[in-house]
Amino acid sequence: MRSRLSPDVRQYLLITGNYWAFTLTDGALRMLVVLHFHALGYSPLQVALLFLFYEIFGVITNLVGGWLGARIGLNRTMNIGLALQVVALSMLLVPAVWLTVPWVMAAQAMSGIAKDLNKMSAKSSIKLLVPGDQQGTLFRWVAALTGSKNALKGLGFFLGGALLTAVGFAPAVAIMAGALVVVWLLSLALLKRDLGKAKAKPKFRDIFSKSRAINLLSAARMFLFGARDVWFVVALPVFLATTLGWDFWEVGGFLAVWIIGYGIVQSMAPYFTGRRSGKVPDGRAAFIWAVLLTVVPAAMAVALAAGQDAQTVLVAGLMLFGVLFAINSSLHSYLIVSYATDDGVSLDVGFYYMANALGRLLGTVLSGWVFQVAGIGACLAISAVLVASAAVVSLALPRHPRNEATPEIR
Repeated sequence: MRSRLSPDVRQYLLITGNYWAFTLTDGALRMLVVLHFHALGYSPLQVALLFLFYEIFGVITNLVGGWLGARIGLNRTMNIGLALQVVALSMLLVPAVWLTVPWVMAAQAMSGIAKDLNKMSAKSSIKLLVPGDQQGTLFRWVAALTGSKNALKGLGFFLGGALLTAVGFAPAVAIMAGALVVVWLLSLALLKRDLGKAKAKPKFRDIFSKSRAINLLSAARMFLFGARDVWFVVALPVFLATTLGWDFWEVGGFLAVWIIGYGIVQSMAPYFTGRRSGKVPDGRAAFIWAVLLTVVPAAMAVALAAGQDAQTVLVAGLMLFGVLFAINSSLHSYLIVSYATDDGVSLDVGFYYMANALGRLLGTVLSGWVFQVAGIGACLAISAVLVASAAVVSLALPRHPRNEATPEIR
């Protein structure tokens, strides 16, 4: 990167900073809602349902948000997302008696729309900054963005648990809403207006991808994130708090360490996947890493069924799962940006993250239901099946020609 940043790079860094601030509050809010409402007596399935609209509207937002970003610019979709998150947080500041399941679900729906508008804006903008023939650079930039975002999300988990313990639910939400208002005002003042706007106005039917590679990658992404959230969203924090007796701050702290470590590994993914040999990953790499990941939840489920110490199995196993999942996720994040078209990049990225949100929706519902019915071991077994499904789909992704290190993948 040049010593003097270009205007486009400065704009990208502004978007990244906004995304980081949003991600911190998003992670904290998730932990606040899970722990606070479980402490109020909500069942695991009821807690999962609180996030149902969050994930459903994430699916819709990614599908429509890419089209919207291509038409009006990524700065506007970013600013709309920040404003909606402030609204969502404000909805949780009503008197406690108003915090019914439908009301909290509505607030989470607003937060889901906000989160995915921000993610789509940040991930799409990086495509505009790296020439198409510099795939290694693109992979490193995507890995750094994705890894740093997840590290901050992990810090948000810890922040949510700590704030809940220190000041309580409503003050914690108020603090986060105030901080985001400041970020939103700065974003309105500093982001330029045409970043990511397509030269040709896309039609609404263009929200559905016509690329076989993007459709396959989107399906693999759906299974991958369903595999994570089937144990991560509800089952694990509730199991740690109830069965193992961990305090709220300990639960938030463990999940924070997991996500932060996951983010660090994501940012280092190019080193694990062929950078030293001058290669960038393709469909074959996605398949191999998904197969390796499949082994971990399957082995954990077997160990728990055999009566092994649950705390040891979960802590050690999920740390290994986090490393392998991070590499898988980073590979996918690179591949979608690489496959996407330059003009109207947000359309392809939005479609892909629609599948990502669909996987989270699947995992969230299964996490509450399966855990309540059959326990965390069953959640891990289903996780293994979903990762295996991602591996099977990845077999059909494009591969590099044997004699090329950095192929033209389009």
